[in-house]
Amino acid sequence: MIAEHTALLLIEYQNDFVSEGGAQHEAVKGVMADTDMLAHSKTVAGQARALGVTVMHAPISFAPGYPEMSSDPYGILAGIKQAQAFRKGSWGAAIADAMAPVDADIVIEGKRGLDCFASTNIDFILRQRGITDLAIAGFLTNCCVESTMRSAYERGFRVVTLTDCMATLSHEEQQAALTKNFPMFSRPMAHNQFLAELEMSE
Repeated sequence: MIAEHTALLLIEYQNDFVSEGGAQHEAVKGVMADTDMLAHSKTVAGQARALGVTVMHAPISFAPGYPEMSSDPYGILAGIKQAQAFRKGSWGAAIADAMAPVDADIVIEGKRGLDCFASTNIDFILRQRGITDLAIAGFLTNCCVESTMRSAYERGFRVVTLTDCMATLSHEEQQAALTKNFPMFSRPMAHNQFLAELEMSE
């Protein structure tokens, strides 16, 4: 990996997941604690910036009433609507202070579903910047992270999944994703291994 051709994608580090009082925080805080993912994510973002990696944020948000969804959503999107999570302009939809973008970061607009590539211009941005390697972190491990990982793999990017920088709804789901699915479509590694590889290329 070469830093100038590498991007770090931070998915949905928003208050509704990250912060006490967030609409979905109770559901993920156990796995967040297991992996210490927030502290690791802050570390990897800061050090990746210092090495010259492109840092990108992919928040999700919906207009009042969730008109972007079908009238009868099911699965994970139904849960978001029921919890009234990620409402555009709300505190819950804001990126948490701990992971706030800095001036050089890129905030991807338009994420309305699971796969970051599906409804945004992220593919265009990555290719315009000459990115070949994409490291992914965030929420939920077996949902948006996994969907985006598969999509990036299909598009020919070299994908890294940062195993200690993500969380989902249960320890069992976390381990199943990391051990069964992720090795098929990415190189799973801890954040310090990722940083070490970048530093070796300097």
